[in-house]
Amino acid sequence: MSLSLGVFVLKRYFIAGLLFWMPIGITVWVISTVFKTLDSVLPEGLSPRALFGLDIPGFGVLAVVLLVFLTGLLAANLLGRNLVRAWEGILTRIPLVRSIYSSVKQVSDTILAPNGQAFRQAVLVQYPRQGSYTIAFVTGSPSAEVASLLSEESVSLYVPTTPNPTSGFFLIVPKTDVIPLSIGVDAALKYVVSMGTVPPSSQVSRSNF
Repeated sequence: MSLSLGVFVLKRYFIAGLLFWMPIGITVWVISTVFKTLDSVLPEGLSPRALFGLDIPGFGVLAVVLLVFLTGLLAANLLGRNLVRAWEGILTRIPLVRSIYSSVKQVSDTILAPNGQAFRQAVLVQYPRQGSYTIAFVTGSPSAEVASLLSEESVSLYVPTTPNPTSGFFLIVPKTDVIPLSIGVDAALKYVVSMGTVPPSSQVSRSNF
């Protein structure tokens, strides 16, 4: 076996090993970071060492999950809704906090609401120029004021960047220029994050938007 062939084989096996271990390592790192971050959220007096005299990995995660669940349980009843309104009334009276809280709440209500319409359909649209296509997500319809200024029926789209889909662009385009895709939103997001290297395989029926 020649030296160049040996190097090629070693490189091939090394890359195969990286492809095996890299997803596992990144997954472990992300989960570990989340656990450590949530564990550090607890006040010192509520830490497992202060309460039980020993460290309990994941205690902060369970505490945060339980707190969120109890908060949702409280906010779902009449008394809880009144308390939430009172708390939001206090926050909306603080100048700097008001603008940040209101913006974040509008976005979270839109995305997380059970009956929300955000990211309800993956589509294909020409962007950033004619003849160049990208994947986008339908987020709704333009406001009444904006729609009245447009010459034809349009839709609101979110065009994510890759490989980080949390940043992107908001577009309002004619409905006739949008091509619905038969893949689900999750599959389309995975396609975007992978920069097109992981083609979607799951198929769903097209929906109207």
